[in-house]
Amino acid sequence: MIRFENLSKSFWVRGESKVVIDHLNTTLPTGSSLALLGRNGAGKSTLLQIVAGTLRPTTGRVISDGTISWPVGFGGSFHAQLTGAENTRFIARIYGVDADELVDFVAEFAELGKHFHMPVRTYSSGMKSRLTFGASMGIRFDTYLVDEATAVGDASFRAKSQLYFADRVKNASAILVSHDMSQVRDFCDAGIILSDGKLRYYEDIEEAIELHLEMSRADWRAKNG
Repeated sequence: MIRFENLSKSFWVRGESKVVIDHLNTTLPTGSSLALLGRNGAGKSTLLQIVAGTLRPTTGRVISDGTISWPVGFGGSFHAQLTGAENTRFIARIYGVDADELVDFVAEFAELGKHFHMPVRTYSSGMKSRLTFGASMGIRFDTYLVDEATAVGDASFRAKSQLYFADRVKNASAILVSHDMSQVRDFCDAGIILSDGKLRYYEDIEEAIELHLEMSRADWRAKNG
């Protein structure tokens, strides 16, 4: 269970306050894989970071009765000066899992080769995503937060990532941000749309996708006449 209580987040943009999360009061269902949909800039990644605890809300709080992953695909999850292996060991200590087992898993899964033992500051964005996804898949969470991460790498790596993710969410919840609607259909059984700072829940994933696509088409028409 994840519950939002009076949750808000705003940023100062060009001297003005921009609200991206506007007083949310809702409970997300347990045991579901939810697609988090919305326009570009709607605040989807911001909401994931708040849920994970890596970004503080302006007001309100997030309450959960289970373990939640960091936002997979968010490179800021790791310390730039530490190596991939050192970051993995640090994460293992935080979450109370065997460090050697997690390091071995991530080293094999992420396919970073010698870079696994180099500082994360030297990584490309794709390499950071491989590292964050691998570390997340190596720990059993009650809820996985995924931000486009399964789209990283070549076809073989993407296929492996999707298989691991599908296996993990068999016994867990997930919140997935993706622009790939076929991926959304594969992994999600319900949808939430973030628009104008508010969340709307759709039990029918197809209804959520259709509304999301219509919003995207309306934006395109508005920009292109």
